[in-house]
Amino acid sequence: MRLIALNDIADGGFAEIETMIGDDAESLILHRDSGEVRAWLNVCPHAGRRLDWAPGQFLKSKDGYLVCAAHGASFELVRGDCIAGPCRGDSLRSVPVEIRDGEVWLA
Repeated sequence: MRLIALNDIADGGFAEIETMIGDDAESLILHRDSGEVRAWLNVCPHAGRRLDWAPGQFLKSKDGYLVCAAHGASFELVRGDCIAGPCRGDSLRSVPVEIRDGEVWLA
């Protein structure tokens, strides 16, 4: 399933996409790092809340970490590991994606 055009995600930036995974409607966080895109469920492992402070608006620390708007947990952007905050040692749930012809697709 097509999610978004690669060029619609700023390099180093985030996008939020609503999509179906199996039978469930899910919100995904997409992060672009040059020619790569990583995706995670938009759910903080600490309290099960969305990470964005407003739909599609994510906080990024000066050190380049994704920060949960609710409780301040910080996640590195390669594997989605929580490196600080109430869920330290846990991780975001990754969703496999691939880039084909300038588009981001569920893998």
